[in-house]
Amino acid sequence: MMEFQVTMEYLGQSTHLAYLGTYFKEVLDADTYSKGKGSTVAKIVDGSMDKHSISAMAGVANIGLDSNWCGNIFNQSNWYVYGRLAWDHDLKAADIAEEWLKMTFTNDTGFVRPVQQMMMESREYVVNYMTPLGLHHIMSEGTHYGPGPWVNTAERPDWNSTYYHKADAGGIGFNRTSTGSNAVAQYFPPVRDMFENVEKTPEEYLLWFHHLPWTYKLKSGNTLWNEIVDRYYFGVSAVQMMRQNWSGLQTHVDAERFKSISTLLERQEQEARWYRDGCVLYFQTFSKMPIPAGYEKPAHALDTYMNPNFIPIPALPAVPK
Repeated sequence: MMEFQVTMEYLGQSTHLAYLGTYFKEVLDADTYSKGKGSTVAKIVDGSMDKHSISAMAGVANIGLDSNWCGNIFNQSNWYVYGRLAWDHDLKAADIAEEWLKMTFTNDTGFVRPVQQMMMESREYVVNYMTPLGLHHIMSEGTHYGPGPWVNTAERPDWNSTYYHKADAGGIGFNRTSTGSNAVAQYFPPVRDMFENVEKTPEEYLLWFHHLPWTYKLKSGNTLWNEIVDRYYFGVSAVQMMRQNWSGLQTHVDAERFKSISTLLERQEQEARWYRDGCVLYFQTFSKMPIPAGYEKPAHALDTYMNPNFIPIPALPAVPK
């Protein structure tokens, strides 16, 4: 049985636009090799791999008391794509996004096409300004919200951000290979061998499986430090691009929903900057390397971001019930 996080508990909660259809498909289409090539997660979950007569897919729901049920209108798409894939995992995330857009807004391709593309890319934008290259669990204590790579309490080590990113003077990342925690032993050989080898590990999982020096060279030619900074800054610029694209679609959407989404995208950009600046400044204390030339300076000093009472973003107006 598969459980998906339909709610955006780890991806900006209800204020950020992040279409999860791409994530759900990434998981369902992943090949476990448990019975050879083609042993996808979807075939295990639907019972076809092992001839189970009963199968299921569950989701941590994202509905509440708001008039649109999900707070952010685009969060409705995550509930919808979860339901569609639960019944037919062969569907494509892009096609489901198109279905949802047409039923929710308009059939006009002048609106559907650009917003569909925005949705399909949105999750990776969030990943870039929060947890690039396989970093994870960078959040405030107890809320799963707000930048907190410095969180390190005595309650439980494996609930702390510092446990997950392992940043130190030598580099960053969690060694889950056979020379580390050996978490890779959970996988069947083709997958295990891929994650064991740093050269074969896809870069989106790189720091989940490997602790690497700040000077490690990536495929882009960047050092690991420069690549991390690039991705944090790209995430923010990508949200700026979404805001710009949305601003040109006003004639396709009623005034109330256009304003609501515009307000949330503005907040998303503010929060993306909050994540970016706090994380880059914190990791810089270990790398001792400069932020590359051409990037704007963080708005505040690191101590400001580390203050648990510091929230540089005004409260959103109440959503009508």
